[in-house]
Amino acid sequence: MGKKGWFDAGGFYDALDAARLTRGLNWRQIAAGSGVSASTLTRMSQGKRLDVDGLAALCAWSGLDAGDFVRSEDKDRPVAEPLAMISTYLRNDRNLCTESAAVLEAVIKITYERLRQKD
Repeated sequence: MGKKGWFDAGGFYDALDAARLTRGLNWRQIAAGSGVSASTLTRMSQGKRLDVDGLAALCAWSGLDAGDFVRSEDKDRPVAEPLAMISTYLRNDRNLCTESAAVLEAVIKITYERLRQKD
């Protein structure tokens, strides 16, 4: 059975390179700014995959969304569920501490389950 989904590491590297060029930086400056080692960036340029923490650091530094580089053979790939999206937004809200985001998420989940239309 073939793989259902994968991360387009080459596409991500190309987008990261475009961000680098736009900002007029070299790869060492990206390493310093993102907290990812220069050797990791070199391995990326050779087609090697990043670990999750390295990917997160480069996304945070560049503003790129890792989800934009997820590929799938499934033409009918589902879209993210509303509750998953809400949870993501709440946990990324700089105005909320972790505990507050969790409380809001719980209230919304309960309310959503109660009010959503059942098939």
